[in-house]
Amino acid sequence: MHPDDAEWDCWMPADVAARLRGVDVPWYVAAGWAVDLFLGAQRREHEDLEIGVPEGAFGEVADALGELDFHVVTAGIAEPVASAGALMRQVHQTWGLDRAANVWRVDVFREPSEDGHWVARRDESITLPYDELIEHTGDGIPYARPEVVLLFKAKAARPKDEADLAAVLPRLEPERRALLAGWIERVHPGHFWLPDLR
Repeated sequence: MHPDDAEWDCWMPADVAARLRGVDVPWYVAAGWAVDLFLGAQRREHEDLEIGVPEGAFGEVADALGELDFHVVTAGIAEPVASAGALMRQVHQTWGLDRAANVWRVDVFREPSEDGHWVARRDESITLPYDELIEHTGDGIPYARPEVVLLFKAKAARPKDEADLAAVLPRLEPERRALLAGWIERVHPGHFWLPDLR
């Protein structure tokens, strides 16, 4: 078995939450799954599961997910973390390979952080304390607040990203819409989502 042959068979958010229970690291479900957790129901199929962790805490999270071998993945190449070297500084995504099943289970985003604050990869002036970045479902699963998720989805703005925006906007208070609009204007000036946000 080899990572190049592996397919995605991702865990559910609750699977990761159970494995990371007791790990004293501010981690959170990211991307499309975070939107569904905010909305309270799974609205579509998810090809993968992404979680975010402070870059400096990746080792603790990897240790807690001990059945996985982590790889830095770029341009179709999966390089084991142990030998990734400079690639670890260039690529923030780290896929976890289930050794026994030879399938990818989770993608861990190693995110910038400073003094207990999350720092946006695309604009270091955008920061939040972790207790403002991370919201929780009723059963305690942590997820990134939707404004952060949508800021990153704005770059590609694929049909699924637009569907996520349309589903989230009616549930966002005016001040949260304004926060998202300000971030998108800063990172993607003139973005076509801005009229809907305003």
